[in-house]
Amino acid sequence: MDILIPKKKWSFVARWWWLGALVLAGTGAAGIYWPRPGQGRHVAASRLTISPVTRGNFQEFTAIDGVVQPLRTVYLDAAEAGTVQQVLVEEGATLTAGQPLLQLANPDLQLEMVNRETAVYDLMNNLRNTRTQLLQNRILRQNQLADIDFQLAEARRVFDTNQVLYDLKAIARQEYLQSQNAYRYQLRRRQLTRQALRQDSVAMQQQLGTMQESVRRMTSNLALMRRKMDDLLLRAPVGGQLSSLAAEVGEVKTRGQRLGQIDALAGVKLHAAVDEFYIARIAAGQVGEVVVEGQAYALRVTKIFAQVAKGVQIDLAFTGTAPPGLRRGQTLPIRLALSAKAPAVLLPKGGFYQQTVGNWAFKLAADGTRAQRVAIRLGRQNPDYYEVLAGLQPGDQVVTSSYEGYADQQELVLDNGRP
Repeated sequence: MDILIPKKKWSFVARWWWLGALVLAGTGAAGIYWPRPGQGRHVAASRLTISPVTRGNFQEFTAIDGVVQPLRTVYLDAAEAGTVQQVLVEEGATLTAGQPLLQLANPDLQLEMVNRETAVYDLMNNLRNTRTQLLQNRILRQNQLADIDFQLAEARRVFDTNQVLYDLKAIARQEYLQSQNAYRYQLRRRQLTRQALRQDSVAMQQQLGTMQESVRRMTSNLALMRRKMDDLLLRAPVGGQLSSLAAEVGEVKTRGQRLGQIDALAGVKLHAAVDEFYIARIAAGQVGEVVVEGQAYALRVTKIFAQVAKGVQIDLAFTGTAPPGLRRGQTLPIRLALSAKAPAVLLPKGGFYQQTVGNWAFKLAADGTRAQRVAIRLGRQNPDYYEVLAGLQPGDQVVTSSYEGYADQQELVLDNGRP
């Protein structure tokens, strides 16, 4: 049979003995893992970045990249369609205004030119013939008028003589009236002939004027056609550098097709894209600067493009002299000012901000062996500095490197020479 074995019970003294042992063990562990008052986390000084707090002029700015572009670019488009017959220059050549670049051929345009020239010459010949004919008609009318004047003078002489004889009863009344009617007939005939001559003169002038206007219009159209023929020879509209020319012999070009571009040598500008976050703070006339080989050059925003694509697109021009030796497509770092310069306490930027969000920082003690956690308040910032509003003074030394692993510490102990 199974035998019931009674459970042993701890005595009162044993229980207190084990409880005391546990308390001593916990106290020892706390002494190992909790720093005693006045102690902090030991950190090698070589692993930290220590920056001084200074006083200076603070200015908000954003760092952007600008691409060098010519101050003025002239595009070359085909004014008339045609086949590339001859390429007269190469890309990269320096051009003068009016220099031939490219010869196109267009047989249809040439045929139309010949037809228009023929039409103009035909019209001019017709005008010449019409003018000759009108002059001949005028001379004929004048001859008729001269003959009528002669006959009128003769009829008047007879009439005047017969009137005297009739008064003297020397001739019959019938003869007198006959001479009178002949005189009046010639007089009326001269009036009609002169009227016809005047009308012919007016009609001739109108007809000549109409034909001359037609010749003028056709001559103007012919001149326009000749200019179109001249457009088949592409010339440089301005002097500068031929940065591109897309044409090969035998290639067909349509009217309005882009053939190339000329960069004027008058100067350069910078084209840049600003983050959309600053869209409300970008305005024409805004200043900036670019540093080339240690020398700063002032810039000014000259144009803001309406379309926002990959940021706000802007053009900047040099307010003074531009850096020498700049080439198209070269990239330069630009500091675009977002505010005016103002005196402030400055703290260099660093990785500490990721853990503290600007609410506190480790400030070095006077002896440089410890860094105490202090509350601070930061204001504006730019790519180089934070603006210190409270908690730090010029001359303070601050740990600005990352606080990863130290965020729960109140003090850091700097071990110089420790790896």
